[in-house]
Amino acid sequence: MSKKVQISRTITFITGNQHKVKEARGILNNLGISLEHADIGYPEIQGNLEDVARYGAQHVARRLGKPVIVEDAGLFIKPLKWFPGTYSSYVQETLGNKGILKLMSDIEDRYAEFRSVVGFCTPKTEPEVFLGTVRGRIGYREKGKHGFAYDPLFIPEGYDKSFGELDREEKNRFSHRRKSLEKFALWYKDQE
Repeated sequence: MSKKVQISRTITFITGNQHKVKEARGILNNLGISLEHADIGYPEIQGNLEDVARYGAQHVARRLGKPVIVEDAGLFIKPLKWFPGTYSSYVQETLGNKGILKLMSDIEDRYAEFRSVVGFCTPKTEPEVFLGTVRGRIGYREKGKHGFAYDPLFIPEGYDKSFGELDREEKNRFSHRRKSLEKFALWYKDQE
């Protein structure tokens, strides 16, 4: 078990994605944690989401000398052998949603998961990671204008609307990012 961390009510979120910042602020502010934002980048090692978040959080916390969180997320599509997974960002930039739909054009099994891992670290502690998952399926076409990236393709379990059809507040109630951020916040508050 890792040792308790020095609690600060403000944590710096390292990301270049403004959508993630808005989503995270909406979630963490309600849990009593204030979020600063820094877009400084960090090396993304090859590995699973947990490895990337663990390494990124430790790298940036030591570089900045303060507590930070990073978040790495991906879309994992079972019939595509969990592709794009850790390559989700690159695949979004290159193939996009239309490319994913083309890859799945003759596939009946549409099961997919959105996974998010929050990595937290201070300059003097080992990193902690928190996984959040939402199960669902890939639709047959893009639907909705909300969210970003794969949101118009992903239909969460129990819904007939895509993430792209849900407004931010509705999506934030159960998103993969909410789940990982809530796990982090509960752990973090327990450190007091």
